[in-house]
Amino acid sequence: MIKIILIFSLLFSMIFACSKKNQRIEIEQNKPSEEEIVIGIYNEGVKALKEGDAFFAAKKFKEAETLMPTSEWAAKAALMEGYAQYNRNAYSQSIFSLERYIKYYPADDNIPYAYYLIATCYYEQILDEKKDLQPLLEAKKTFEFIISNFPNTDYAIDSVFKLDLIVDQLAAKEISIARFYMKNEKWIPAINRLKVIIEKYDTTIFIEEALHRLVEVYYRIGLTKQAQRAASILGYNYESSKWYERSYAVLNKEYEKKNKKSKIRKKIKALFEK
Repeated sequence: MIKIILIFSLLFSMIFACSKKNQRIEIEQNKPSEEEIVIGIYNEGVKALKEGDAFFAAKKFKEAETLMPTSEWAAKAALMEGYAQYNRNAYSQSIFSLERYIKYYPADDNIPYAYYLIATCYYEQILDEKKDLQPLLEAKKTFEFIISNFPNTDYAIDSVFKLDLIVDQLAAKEISIARFYMKNEKWIPAINRLKVIIEKYDTTIFIEEALHRLVEVYYRIGLTKQAQRAASILGYNYESSKWYERSYAVLNKEYEKKNKKSKIRKKIKALFEK
């Protein structure tokens, strides 16, 4: 009798153990894979981004990359983290994330876009010519890199356009500093700034003013020949420019007097014609 009881106990234990094993197998089969978990987290980030919560999205993309750093989803998540940071105007964090993405996933197909997004982060920090110069220089360098290394992309086309605007902004920065030095009668620093415009930014709208300011400064410190040379360049290339007329007036005081008298005569004559 005891043997029968033991046999039934053993049989029951085996059935119970088998049942538990089958349950574990079933749970394991229904359990999502690591990749499915990563995809789920990634999609949470995409959903948050669409709903306007870029901060939460960035956290989710970072989490997705961390879970499977060697999968194809890691590169996508790293790039999207950089985009999410950009989307919330966290430019420094975005640049850091994107540079990290470029470092760890250099063979990814979206590398050109990452560089473009970095350049855009710098570009959107440009407020006006009186602000910090560093974002201008970094944006210029990165857009030039895109044009040189990815010339057949849409990013290169847009980079050319933005580069022209950056060059104008850099020239505006130099002319603003030159005016400041002139106002404070710091003639040599003013000349140096004006020369930068003439040598580096001669295709911008500020070249004419820069030449005229050189005429003013040189004439003011007694370097008449240098003033005449700058005026000649201005006159030869931009004869109809208002800046040329002003430079002519600096070097020909009688012209300025006659011009004023002529304007007065015209005003008097106009009174009689009414």
